[in-house]
Amino acid sequence: MALLGAMIKTLTAALLALAALALPAKAATFSMKRGLNLDQWTTWTGEEKWNDPKAILPYPEWRKFLTEADLKALKNAGFDFLRMPVDPSPFLSDETLALRDELYTTVLDSARMINRAGLKVIVDLHLIPTGGNRKIGMSEVMDDPATFDAYVEVVRKMAHTLSGEDPSQVAFELMNEPIVDCDETGTNLWPDRQKKLFAAARSSATRLTLILTGGCYSNADSLAKIDPKAIPDDNIIWAFHSYDPFLLTHQGATWAGDFIRYVTGLPYPLTAVPRARLDVVLDTIRDRIRAEAPWTRRSGMLAYLDEQVVNMDTPDKLVGLMDAPFKTVEDWGKANGVKPEDITLGEFGMIRQEYGSAYVMPAEYRAAYVKDMIARAEAHGFSWSVWSYGGAFGIVDAFGGDKAEPNVMDAIRSLH
Repeated sequence: MALLGAMIKTLTAALLALAALALPAKAATFSMKRGLNLDQWTTWTGEEKWNDPKAILPYPEWRKFLTEADLKALKNAGFDFLRMPVDPSPFLSDETLALRDELYTTVLDSARMINRAGLKVIVDLHLIPTGGNRKIGMSEVMDDPATFDAYVEVVRKMAHTLSGEDPSQVAFELMNEPIVDCDETGTNLWPDRQKKLFAAARSSATRLTLILTGGCYSNADSLAKIDPKAIPDDNIIWAFHSYDPFLLTHQGATWAGDFIRYVTGLPYPLTAVPRARLDVVLDTIRDRIRAEAPWTRRSGMLAYLDEQVVNMDTPDKLVGLMDAPFKTVEDWGKANGVKPEDITLGEFGMIRQEYGSAYVMPAEYRAAYVKDMIARAEAHGFSWSVWSYGGAFGIVDAFGGDKAEPNVMDAIRSLH
């Protein structure tokens, strides 16, 4: 009889646990307003060294450079949360098998370190493309079903790792900027994949707010294609990214396609300088394209440059261009009952200096752009997080131990 009673108790507990999982979570337990993206990597080691604790731990890599005092300085500057990119590739690599548990533990330690500094944190699984130093990146996860399944398990384990944290202080973003559904064939693969990721995360972390997004680099139009009702859960924040106008925000970025690397020297806005001076800059860019671009691409690039400039060469045109993603997301939110506070502009910013390039974007242009984007986000009631602490887009750090110009941080401090 005692055995039967114990079995009934066990069964009842199991059914209650299942019922709790089946019930939709309450409204988002995590709230945020003003944030900064931490760096992902700066001196990232090759995969052949990922089995060396000294090379890979603590994780993420910013832990080697930033102190709690650095984090507290961000709190004092007016930020209330940090978005913490975590490269998932080591969790998918055979090189880290012996260190896998330590990797998860040190991500948790990093989130707690941010919380101790008085800041909330989004743990952001942030895939990047493969290169010479890694075998698995975004394309492998998206193109190979077995690798995607392995990624789902990383999401499940990371959610479990974070599941005991205060849900008002820690949120979990399942994938940064999925590169899928961007082609002209009109694929719609991302919604089902995101549902699988969501199910894995929610089964492991029942209380945490989960950050979800649209496909194709998390742009606004892709978010507008998502049906939020297909995921029956209110403990969700929806993210989109905007770097519009790309022509100005990514000047000189060699990794951002074969056109933008030839573009440097444009002001923000284009009307910040006299038209004659702007024409000199544009002629310099055209000369560079004619001299350096593959000859089969030159005429197309020159035409594209002219087309982009015409789309933003007056204040009204530029405002329309920059407003468009916000209006798209606002309309989507209204149509689907998603409140503005449950929407975040997860990334925006303007390049400071491309790796290895001599050209540095004038700091006043960067500050003006960031200020204008923050004003848009806050006018719509969206939270925001600027990209990023250091690196090419750094607003605190530059390269080689140098500090970025203070203009962008001063603009953010002025929001107090």
